Amino acid sequence: MKKNSGNTKSKIVTAAWQLFYEQGFDNTTVDEIIRLSGTSKGSFYHYFESKDSLIGSLAYLFDEKYTELESEIDYSVNAVENLTYLNRELCMMIENNIDIELLSRLYAQQLSKRGEKELLDQQRVYYRLLKKLVRLGQERGEITRRKSSAEIVRLYAIAERALLYDWCLHGGEYSLTEYAGTVMPLFLSGIRNN
Repeated sequence: MKKNSGNTKSKIVTAAWQLFYEQGFDNTTVDEIIRLSGTSKGSFYHYFESKDSLIGSLAYLFDEKYTELESEIDYSVNAVENLTYLNRELCMMIENNIDIELLSRLYAQQLSKRGEKELLDQQRVYYRLLKKLVRLGQERGEITRRKSSAEIVRLYAIAERALLYDWCLHGGEYSLTEYAGTVMPLFLSGIRNN
C-alpha cells in the first residue's frame, strides 16, 4: 500500500514537472497535471495543497538525478573527484532541463516557508550520497578530518546552493555548468588532503 501511495505522488510530481517545463508554471492547471498523471483530484489534494506546493518537490526531482548518478559512481576514484562529478552533472541537468523561473520560485518559496524545507531535508538522497562520499574520502585520507563529515556536507550544500542562487539572480546569463566547474574546485581544494 505504501509503495502504491508513493507511486501516486511520484506520478503527480513527474507529470507536473513535465508540464511546467513544456508550458510554464503559470500556464499549467491542476486538472492538466491530474490528467497527465492518470490520478484523481482527491489524490492530488491528498499530497499537495495547491499547484504552488509542488514547487518544493523540485528538490526531490534533483534526488532522482542523484539516484541515477549514484549507480554510475566509481568508488575507487578519489572522493573529491566524485563530488566534483556530482556537482557538474547536477548543474548540467538543471541548466538543460529546469526552467530558471521554477528554480527561482523554489528558492523564494524555501526562504518564506515555515516548517519543513525540502532543500534542507537530511533524508534526501542528496545528503545521504554526499555523506557516503565524504566519509569514504575521510577514511581513505583524501578529505580532511579537521571538520566532521556532517560539517563538510553542510558546507558543500551551502556552496552548491550559492551557485544556483547566483545563477538565478543573474537570470541564467552565464553557463551554470562552466561557472560551477571553476568555483566548486576552489571550494573542494579546502577540504582535500594534500
